[in-house]
Formats: sequence, structure tokens, C-alpha cells
Amino acid sequence: MPAVVHHLLSSMASVRDAEVIETLLRGQGVRIERIQSFGHASPEGFWYDQDEAEWVVVLSGRARLAIEDEGDERALGAGDAVFLPAHCRHRVTWTDPDQPTVWLAIFIDEGLLTGG
Repeated sequence: MPAVVHHLLSSMASVRDAEVIETLLRGQGVRIERIQSFGHASPEGFWYDQDEAEWVVVLSGRARLAIEDEGDERALGAGDAVFLPAHCRHRVTWTDPDQPTVWLAIFIDEGLLTGG
């Protein structure tokens, strides 16, 4: 496979109406996505409950994340990262409506994880 250069903060399509999700890399048991939100949140009452683990970092912008069974939402800004084990129910409750929030999400099959 040839080397590919991505600028993770380069402009993406307009996202005022919908989030933009771009798969950057997919391999056996791993998927890397760049997500751009602009004032988006998970639908009311919706919780992500994924079969794979997710490590996500906010590259730019701001967001709030709720994790089921945690009392307080987590405020995230540029450079903040969260690891979510498989089936850790979570939802995005807010992203900045005044600027894009760019996420880098790495999804990993649980069987590939080791301690660390």
C-alpha cells in the first residue's frame, strides 16, 4: 500500500446539517475515522453501545460526552482523549455550535487489546 498523507484538520464538507465521518484506514480488527461535528449531539435517549473498543481524541473544538452510570458529563477540548471499552454506553451531549469539533476515533476489536 502506498504512503498516504492526511492533514487531519483540513477542511471537510459543510457539516451544519449532519456530522461528517471519513474512514481514514480500515484493517483487520481496526478502523480509524475522522469525524467533524458542528453543534451536533447524539439524539435524545440514544446511547452508543459498540461491539468494539474506541479510543477517541478531540483534535480541535469542544464537546461533552456522557458515559452511562457516570454522574457528570466529561468536558473535552483539543488534546483530550477518552478510551471507551466495548459496550461502554456513551453519547455526545454537545459539540461547539460556533466552530467545528474534529475527532479522531480508533475502533479496535476487543481481542486485539493488551494491557497498557
